[in-house]
Amino acid sequence: MSGFRVSRAGPLALLQDAGRFGVRHLGVTQGGPADLHAWAWANRLAGNAWGSGVLEITVGGLELIAERDLTIALTGADLGIKYNGQAAPRWRTLAITIGDTLTFGSPVNGLRAYLAVAGGFRGDTVLGSAACVVREQLGGFDGQGNSLREGDTLTVNRAEHLPAEQAAPESEQPDYRQTAVLDLLPGAQIAAFTGRSLFDAFNAEWQVDQRADRMGVRLSGPRLQCTIGSLVSEGISLGAVQVPPDGQPIALLNDRQTIGGYPRLGNLTPLAASRLAQCMPGQTVRFRAAGIDSALRRHRQFVQDHK
Repeated sequence: MSGFRVSRAGPLALLQDAGRFGVRHLGVTQGGPADLHAWAWANRLAGNAWGSGVLEITVGGLELIAERDLTIALTGADLGIKYNGQAAPRWRTLAITIGDTLTFGSPVNGLRAYLAVAGGFRGDTVLGSAACVVREQLGGFDGQGNSLREGDTLTVNRAEHLPAEQAAPESEQPDYRQTAVLDLLPGAQIAAFTGRSLFDAFNAEWQVDQRADRMGVRLSGPRLQCTIGSLVSEGISLGAVQVPPDGQPIALLNDRQTIGGYPRLGNLTPLAASRLAQCMPGQTVRFRAAGIDSALRRHRQFVQDHK
């Protein structure tokens, strides 16, 4: 059932469900939302079950026209979103009617906005998921891993019931312009880094490099030194922080490679990786050491709250 028509396409607008799991032994990465926090809240506000398809809009430049009456939710980055030419409400449910227009402009606060619709967007399932991974040409609205193009039609599942009007608490609406404090689980090869490097890793400020995308984010700061020269490639998880020979960390995100051979400082929690995915180039971030038990507890509670 048609929901929106694309009247103008931005540089990167992708359909993302919860992600593609159980296939990394085939060399296929997970995909899914770069910002799990904003994605989950979009679905929750739209009355959708965990895992429903949501549109992830990076940077902006997208314009959509509603082809029927819909209930939607907009979360994540402030991309100067306009609803029929007026500022669109974010982090709350919104009823729109046929012919209404949503326009996503330039980043004001954050990089990635999320649009959920009651019933969820429908895409072609590939290897158990509709998550769009452009590099691997998998998933998305066409099943070929393509970002949205002008003239595309976005199909929406019929909603079993419409959600009550609601808004996310202000405490759940991040200001992405602030310095991001990223919880890092020390592990992997952390003992092989010099004492000075470990001090710098958790006490210095890091700047987000221009080289940042859904695959990973390079950080600039003090040069970290590791006594390990090379490693046999091993599996790479979401949020893994690799340190190549230049000593500048790379935090790996949803579209990362499945194996890698650089030593790892540790692993960002999923919500820390989500926060990093909203950082503009040049923004400052810091690492904060976290324990596995408390991190797992917080993550389980987050998922439970949004299911």
